[in-house]
Amino acid sequence: MTATATASAGTPQAPPHEPIWELAEAIVASRSLHVVAELGVADHVGDGPVPAEDLAAACGADPDALERVLRLLATHGIFEPASGGYRHTKSSLLLRSDHPMSMRAFARLNGLPVFSATFGELEHSVRTGSPALELVAPNGLWPYLQEHPEEAAVFEEAMTAKAHADVAAVLDVYDFSRHRRIADVGGGHAHLIEAILDKHHDVTGVLFELPHVADEVAPSPRLEVISGDFFTDPLPGCDAYLMMNILHDWDDERASAILAAVAKSSEPGAAVLVVETVMPEGPEQHWAKTLDVLMLAVTGGRE
Repeated sequence: MTATATASAGTPQAPPHEPIWELAEAIVASRSLHVVAELGVADHVGDGPVPAEDLAAACGADPDALERVLRLLATHGIFEPASGGYRHTKSSLLLRSDHPMSMRAFARLNGLPVFSATFGELEHSVRTGSPALELVAPNGLWPYLQEHPEEAAVFEEAMTAKAHADVAAVLDVYDFSRHRRIADVGGGHAHLIEAILDKHHDVTGVLFELPHVADEVAPSPRLEVISGDFFTDPLPGCDAYLMMNILHDWDDERASAILAAVAKSSEPGAAVLVVETVMPEGPEQHWAKTLDVLMLAVTGGRE
């Protein structure tokens, strides 16, 4: 008998223990990705293969240990062994700091102390339904990040990278020219609203963000920047309100409060444009299912 069972018509079927093994050990690959991103290994790989010894010297790492980590990541398509060293794949290129679509910060994100400790407390969320983050940062994620600027910088860079990836898709599926004045509620550093204004020259926009974020965004003749908290401060009057990856951060009660604030400030007939990841109902693997549990642990929100 071989290790691989056969289902029917010769179709191979994985042994029943294999998914458990892979999931139980998935943290090893995830942490390896984090470490390589933290060390900036990808920045030292050029057009051709580079020996692990040279990469280790450039990054301040142990040569043997780094090679073992790179060997693991290569099985996931991150770097590729070649000519006694490692060269880039299309995926590992995205770990370069200077790549226009860099995902280095995103790879570093879950290794930050606040998130690493939070995921270690996931059992708390499953037992209570409350975010595990409350055991790590009792005042919540946003106050924590304000108090830990180094972690906040990685978080904001990661969110910016994700926003860049999302912007093109949003612009492709919706015609924003039908609106006169669009409020981007919780729009971070204004990447989406600025892209909308660049494409539709007759539209004006408003970025509504917390003060510490709004202070970093420069207004322009067609973009007004307003600082505030959507739970306590009135939103600007507009004929469209855009919220990308905002409602999933909150439980139903507070998500309803955000929508109520929009309704209170909106012009008659205003549009509410919600951009979120939609979770499929079937059993197939999907990024939204991972994100849903992440929201459970970190914010108490959901997909």
